[in-house]
Amino acid sequence: GYTVDAKDTPNMTEIKHSLGVPDKLTACHTGVVNGYLIEGHVSAEDIDRLLAQKPRIAGIAVPGMPMSTPGMDGPRSHGYQVLSFDKQGKTKVFANH
Repeated sequence: GYTVDAKDTPNMTEIKHSLGVPDKLTACHTGVVNGYLIEGHVSAEDIDRLLAQKPRIAGIAVPGMPMSTPGMDGPRSHGYQVLSFDKQGKTKVFANH
């Protein structure tokens, strides 16, 4: 249900830094939705919740590429967490899956 403007770029590390994604939270995809940073394989459900609650954070992230996250189909051996983060890089658990 989202309209996406995808841009493939050669230097994602530079873009992640310029947007303010903390190094410890980086993953394969970076997005901006209504001013929030979305890093990694975050579910649409979590993005919907973020946009409904409008917390005072910089964004949400699923660091790395854990199996069973959206787009990483495969056997689920462990749960994973979606972390919220502020502009100083402080994190909190946003969701457990």
